[in-house]
Amino acid sequence: MAMVLIIDDAAFSRRMIRKFLQVDGYEIIEASNGREGLKMVCNHKPNCVLADLLMPDMNGFEFLKAMQDKELKIPTIIISADIQDGARNQSYSLGAVNFINKPPKESELRKAVQEVLNTKE
Repeated sequence: MAMVLIIDDAAFSRRMIRKFLQVDGYEIIEASNGREGLKMVCNHKPNCVLADLLMPDMNGFEFLKAMQDKELKIPTIIISADIQDGARNQSYSLGAVNFINKPPKESELRKAVQEVLNTKE
């Protein structure tokens, strides 16, 4: 069973994303900021990460940069309310494999995760 890590400081967003993805049987783990998420990546080695950009302590950009610095090659999908092209482009330049606007549509989110996991296998 694939493991998905959700990193978002908003508990409501984490619950919504968890609800969408549980339908597909993934094991879901959660973190409330990038620093906590980075520890979970190192400890649990999830198959996919879903991360917000605007978070306290360590934001999504800093999380992506830390993943690059540690050479952690876990596919990361950004889910953010930031609709600016600059945020999207910076996310991709830091290694994100997809960028989904908040609030995510269930079908779009599930498809993005399925594509990432199918590519990895």
